[in-house]
Amino acid sequence: MTGISNESRKDKHQGKASLRTRFTKTSITFFLFTIFFLSACAPILPTVESTLIPVENTPTPEPQITRTPIPTRQVYAPATLVDYTIQSGDTVNVLAAHFNTTAAEIYEANPLLNSKVSTLKAGQAIKIPIYYKALWGSQFQIIPDSLFVNGPAQSGFNTSDFVDSRPGWLKNYTVLAGDEDRRGGDLIDYVAQNASVSPRVLLALAEYQTGALSQPVLNEDLQKYPLGYQEQFHQGFYLQLVWAANQLNNGYYGWRNGRLESYTLADGDMEVPDPWQNAASVALQYYYAQLYSRQDYEKAIFDDGFYAVYSQYFGNPWQNLTSHIPGNLTQPDLVLPFAAGRKWTFAGGPHTAYGYGEPLAALDFGPNVSGCSYSADYVVAMADGQIVRSEPAVATLDLDMDGDERTGWVIFYLHLGLTEKVRPGVIVHQGDPIGHPSCEGGSSTGTHVHIARKYNGEWIDADSAVPFNLEGWIAHNGAEPYMGTLKRFGKVITAVVQGTGTSSITAGAK
Repeated sequence: MTGISNESRKDKHQGKASLRTRFTKTSITFFLFTIFFLSACAPILPTVESTLIPVENTPTPEPQITRTPIPTRQVYAPATLVDYTIQSGDTVNVLAAHFNTTAAEIYEANPLLNSKVSTLKAGQAIKIPIYYKALWGSQFQIIPDSLFVNGPAQSGFNTSDFVDSRPGWLKNYTVLAGDEDRRGGDLIDYVAQNASVSPRVLLALAEYQTGALSQPVLNEDLQKYPLGYQEQFHQGFYLQLVWAANQLNNGYYGWRNGRLESYTLADGDMEVPDPWQNAASVALQYYYAQLYSRQDYEKAIFDDGFYAVYSQYFGNPWQNLTSHIPGNLTQPDLVLPFAAGRKWTFAGGPHTAYGYGEPLAALDFGPNVSGCSYSADYVVAMADGQIVRSEPAVATLDLDMDGDERTGWVIFYLHLGLTEKVRPGVIVHQGDPIGHPSCEGGSSTGTHVHIARKYNGEWIDADSAVPFNLEGWIAHNGAEPYMGTLKRFGKVITAVVQGTGTSSITAGAK
């Protein structure tokens, strides 16, 4: 039987506990001690050695700044109707979670709102019955969602040229990442591509916290933990950046999918995101909350913090605003990721797409072999498309075949073996072989393949308004990551958990 062992499952569940359970002090402490246990469906991060110009300068203390308080929301009477303008990627169920109301009440207040659409059309004005919650956070929106993800807005941006044109230390920073020496902008692109977070966001973050673009040398006291996350398995800028991208995604997709209700600052203060906030702004709030106490946190998330740095280098993020998630987004027809007639195990319900935590965008399937044994079965193309990336253990299938995985629908495959693996640039048809399942690319006790979807650079949750649909099998979340189900025509298949039982599914079966 394939799948993940008891011990491996336990570690992964500890590393990917739902955001709803992370916000007490005890949970935060537990999280910090366990995040270095990466998913069986996430690449293992290597121990790295980096090269930097030596430094001897001493950091200059920042002056104390007295801020003008940001206006707070009023205490609304229960079910007060408030105005809201739909943002890209919004869904009714998630808006209900943000405003502490129900989908039924939103539809009742907006009789013209179509209950049959998946995502809502950006720009539409609606009324939402609100139920007040204490500790609402900042109303200031930092950047739009379309500029947070590594999507169409990043096409044409040459990260390496941009970094090389600046005097900062980043252009001379070299590190081994993904079995290659990567320098400056190439490293930023590597992390941006894997996490699907905008390289511009990562650059602005690195500049704000370390002077990566403007300071010729990195302050000596920042070389070990340059982004401030002091954990022994995340030393050096590369692993700090990987951690940062993961935290950004935890905030973004936690808010996008309604699972993030609150977060705790480094000094123990709790905050609830403002209901009107967008996912990208909450992502940055959540990230800086992991590092800073109240004063530094508020500076980072307002107009003289990250926003000011981003605007300085890349312009006003709110000019020429575009929507990257259309109204009523639908998934194209997809088949199971193995050959028709073959019976595989449903080895993992919705869980992280990449890294740990959010988003719960991936599913696992494995052939019936023992442990990490070789399987002659093929992983197949789930739709017609072009292989735009083929790296050790990884392939991405671009369904619009424009050669850019930042645009349109893309299928992400992980744990592909090196034998007979498809090359980049190859056009494939639905059902064509692209490689064999394996244990490569991460810690795993069972041969399998991990699949996830992106649209315009945004990971799409497996259980969402646009659910993962494989030959009519619809994915649903379980009580914990990996513990999900597939349902079709009243039949339910439960993912294998804790290394016991079987949960077989046959591709192409009617």
